[in-house]
Amino acid sequence: MTDQIKEIVYSKDVIEFVTVAVQYCAYLENFGETEETELTDKLTKLLPLLYLKASLVPETDTVNEDDPEISVTEEDYNYITSKLYNVYLNNDTYLEVFLQDMKYSETPIAASISEDLGDIYQDLKNFITIFERGMTENMNDALYICMENFKMYWGQKLVNVLRALHSLKYAVVSDEFEENSELEDSNELW
Repeated sequence: MTDQIKEIVYSKDVIEFVTVAVQYCAYLENFGETEETELTDKLTKLLPLLYLKASLVPETDTVNEDDPEISVTEEDYNYITSKLYNVYLNNDTYLEVFLQDMKYSETPIAASISEDLGDIYQDLKNFITIFERGMTENMNDALYICMENFKMYWGQKLVNVLRALHSLKYAVVSDEFEENSELEDSNELW
């Protein structure tokens, strides 16, 4: 059993996932004064890579009976989400369309870019904190929980927030395109 766990935990796909997860968490912890466009550009590159690497992680199962410890405190979470919110401000809220409740709702359901990114951070940081300690069985269990949360929770948040970030990133381009189209159309009239 231990050899099988080592084979999974130290596999190329898991190490690559851990690497991207560490980059994501470190970026959110350490970005300073930044513009929305710069942050959005970085996240629209990092999030698809994170999704890809998470989807390649091999299946595993828990070994220990106890759940791994949670290292991200409420203060940590609030710090990250407030940093993100301070960058996105008026653009932080977007319409959520992939919720079960949406089927029965007559009003739009709003989601928050900063909270979704913070939720992803929370799961990844809890995972990498245990993984960095190097205790194989604990690493395995943390990987299992992180992947279950990916399937059920933060994977969907990732693709949803990526949709919102994509819209922010390319909104200027589409606005410019519409203005240029209108100019070309008006030129054709003359």
